Amino acid sequence: MPALLRRQRTGSVVCPSCGKLVGVNDEKCLNCGRRNPGMWGFAQAFRRLGQDFGFAAVVIGGSIALYAAALLIDPAGFGRGGLFSALSPTTRSLFLLGASGAIPVFELGRWWTVLSAAWLHGGPLHLLFNVLWVRQLAPETAEAYGPARMVIIYTVSGVCGFLLSSLAGHYLLFLPRFLGGASFTVGASAPIFGLLGAIVHYGRRRGSSVVGRQALGYAVILGLFGFVMRDIDNWAHLGGFVGGYLVARWLDPWLPERVDHVVAAFACLVAAVAAIAASVLTGLPVLAQR
Repeated sequence: MPALLRRQRTGSVVCPSCGKLVGVNDEKCLNCGRRNPGMWGFAQAFRRLGQDFGFAAVVIGGSIALYAAALLIDPAGFGRGGLFSALSPTTRSLFLLGASGAIPVFELGRWWTVLSAAWLHGGPLHLLFNVLWVRQLAPETAEAYGPARMVIIYTVSGVCGFLLSSLAGHYLLFLPRFLGGASFTVGASAPIFGLLGAIVHYGRRRGSSVVGRQALGYAVILGLFGFVMRDIDNWAHLGGFVGGYLVARWLDPWLPERVDHVVAAFACLVAAVAAIAASVLTGLPVLAQR
């Protein structure tokens, strides 16, 4: 077995919740109360993956793989020209892999796409900017809340963002285009705004005003870009930020991370994979009819 995945059976490890040394087989951390702080002997192996236990790498790798898959599914995306449209996957391929929005969610009943859309991107620049933000914000959020709660915040805020965008796209058709929701929408920006919302709450809850103000400043600047650049999903950004802030309040950074948070984080990842699989399996018959 590779050293990275080797299970530790004796000795001490650092508790993932409070950072204190505990026995690898201890049932409970005496400092913070976290149950099974040794994580079945794999705590040290997870820590080697980084502060976020490798989640940023998973998001980046998964997003790149799905972007490449979208181009291969419909090679017409290779032929698009222009700075912002070059190598952009077609709507057909993004729909198949799990794009969200008013049409998939309300007209076609593909409600699970609010989970899958965050892993898809509409072009190379879209992908690049988002993975850079994930690479920066995921470890920071994991340091504040713990890696498992960071995954929960990322997933739930993405769902909130795409759900709000789909609702706006379906019911607020009378609004100007830059204020309207999306018929089709993809991208990691909704959960990225959720991470910013969580960091803002962390700053207020823990008294770290500099951290909170910086995250809020990023959110405001990125939000303003949505009103000056075309094809930006402002409702997804708003829903993601609010969702991330509210979930962060519920998780409370003053409290230690628990084992059930780890279970919930794995459930979030499994749900995202299942949503992409469901999109492909149900999307193939729809595309075959068109």
